[in-house]
Amino acid sequence: MKKDITFKELKDSGYTDKTINHEIQANLIAKIKAKEPVFEGLWGYEDTVVPQLKKAILAGHHINLLGLRGQAKTKIARSMVSLLDEYMPIVKGSEINDSPFNPISKYARDLIDESGDETMISWVHRSNRFFEKLATPDVNVSDLIGDIDPIKAATLKLPYSDERVLHYGMIPRANRCIFVLNELPDLQARIQVSLFNILQEGDIQIRGFQLRMPLDIQFVFTANPEDYTNRGSIVTPLKDRIGSQIFTHYPRTIELARQITEQEAQISAQDKAQITVPSLAKDLLEEVAFAARDSEYVDAKSGVSARLTISAMENLIAAAKLRLIESDAENTTIRLVDFMSIIPSITGKIELVYEGEQEGADHVAKLLIDKAVMTQFEMIFPRVPKLEKDGIKTPYTDVIKWFNKNSLELNYDDTDEDFYIKLNNITPLNDIVEEYAENFSDEDKDFSKEIILWALTLNKKLDKSENESAFTFDSAGIGKYYSN
Repeated sequence: MKKDITFKELKDSGYTDKTINHEIQANLIAKIKAKEPVFEGLWGYEDTVVPQLKKAILAGHHINLLGLRGQAKTKIARSMVSLLDEYMPIVKGSEINDSPFNPISKYARDLIDESGDETMISWVHRSNRFFEKLATPDVNVSDLIGDIDPIKAATLKLPYSDERVLHYGMIPRANRCIFVLNELPDLQARIQVSLFNILQEGDIQIRGFQLRMPLDIQFVFTANPEDYTNRGSIVTPLKDRIGSQIFTHYPRTIELARQITEQEAQISAQDKAQITVPSLAKDLLEEVAFAARDSEYVDAKSGVSARLTISAMENLIAAAKLRLIESDAENTTIRLVDFMSIIPSITGKIELVYEGEQEGADHVAKLLIDKAVMTQFEMIFPRVPKLEKDGIKTPYTDVIKWFNKNSLELNYDDTDEDFYIKLNNITPLNDIVEEYAENFSDEDKDFSKEIILWALTLNKKLDKSENESAFTFDSAGIGKYYSN
């Protein structure tokens, strides 16, 4: 925390006053020249969104981030705080962060006229120079711009015509700061109109006051394109005043999606130490989101948020943690059967079309998990033939024969030792994994065994039944083809 100084001391220090655009630009240029990361944690945007964002800042534009939900729009806006100077000087006591070099409020102008170089200057840290407002239909002009404060007028014994009776809204209070307005289309059209002059000329209008307050604000808006038809729209003159519109997108590869999930999921250090998550399990989790974005049952226009996999990962860890508590074990590994615990994370994060509603959210969630399993299976193992021919052996023949005489029950609450003893008893299954996944880690090999069993049930080569505590795998009634 920097201590207060006088205006003279500020000038003697060599401080140069600059607009917020110039401040952000200067810090951006310095970071680029120093080869420092500018927008950290924005995985998958390095060659798309980030270059456009840099250009918009260098152009001095207000920015509209347009994209479906869960595409890090707010995170992008918040990351711009790192481009502000660490501290900003203001006239002490100013409600709207008046610069002592260019005061715009009556309070600051009068104080500097009276005290001159002895005017006290205080400092605002960059963490306090970020203002964020969610645009909802009940937001009004008073909230954003301001209004007359009758209590202030009565207390100070001032007429309503005096500028000092004004109560400033969020936007004037964000002077010389970054102001983010989320979900802009949700803002009523008449309220959007009140932003016209602020974006173009920096003026604000409160009631009947003739104010000329050249506010200095970096505006960042966020919007979902689906909002343009469902709930509202951005009025054309306002869009015209926003310098750059940047489209965001979902991660385009499993690897990038994994990085986002690992970065954002709230998992304690203790849970990380006790619970092993196989690499294949992490990939499968992301495949579920990719499957949802391609699903005929899910509304593609609504999007599938990255929060789906973040929440799902947290649920997976919770399932494993519950197993540790109930079994009194010290360590455990995520299993494919644990993926049933992510269903609440899926059903709460997807919008279904009519056909999906008919199927039911839980059923759609299971279909998405099944599709993800098949995608992963086919990347590792040979496809399961649809038709079996007498005398022709496939990679899965011996596994299916094993289930002619045996069944397998995999319990959620089994300790790792018990769980994998059961799984490893299926010798033909071990042989397949050793042939096609020999370079995998031990955890991935174990996980891939479950993937094979799951894929065989989806291809109707085995039966799979489920209850509250276990999955049971059994013969699908086709053993006669392999009995000899």
